[in-house]
Amino acid sequence: MAERRKKRPRDPLALAKMIGDIATGQTPDSEPDNRNQAAVELGRLGGKRGGRARADKMTPEQRREIAQKAAKKRWSR
Repeated sequence: MAERRKKRPRDPLALAKMIGDIATGQTPDSEPDNRNQAAVELGRLGGKRGGRARADKMTPEQRREIAQKAAKKRWSR
């Protein structure tokens, strides 16, 4: 893997300082990615397959129930 962007601080003043430092070249914008490449690929595979596999196991009635519940929750706001 290549580089990852540095995590931005939540504090507005610290964020402003970090942006200024990056803009002036005092600190780099990225850091090396130390994650295990095999674990990243494995997790991505499961995520790509999971929703589709779950939907295939459900009956149309179950999918309709879940969709209606989600729509009701969305529109209740």
